[in-house]
Amino acid sequence: MSSTYCGNTSAKMSVNEVSAFSLTLEQKTGFAFVGILCIFLGLLIIRCFKILLDPYSSMPSSTWEDEVEEFDKGTFEYALA
Repeated sequence: MSSTYCGNTSAKMSVNEVSAFSLTLEQKTGFAFVGILCIFLGLLIIRCFKILLDPYSSMPSSTWEDEVEEFDKGTFEYALA
């Protein structure tokens, strides 16, 4: 191997080489979209673990069936008023 490859040539970059590594608008938009999706996925994973650890805290205390039973008892007229 030659000693020229072991030198510090990466620190000396021309303007053309630096501009070759810049991102286009489409790439920046793509990275931003992927970043937002990763944040959303992380929030969903945290929420799912919370539901798995305590599943009954996320359930409502009353159900739709309870409200239907009230209408069967004859309170439908009062619900319209």
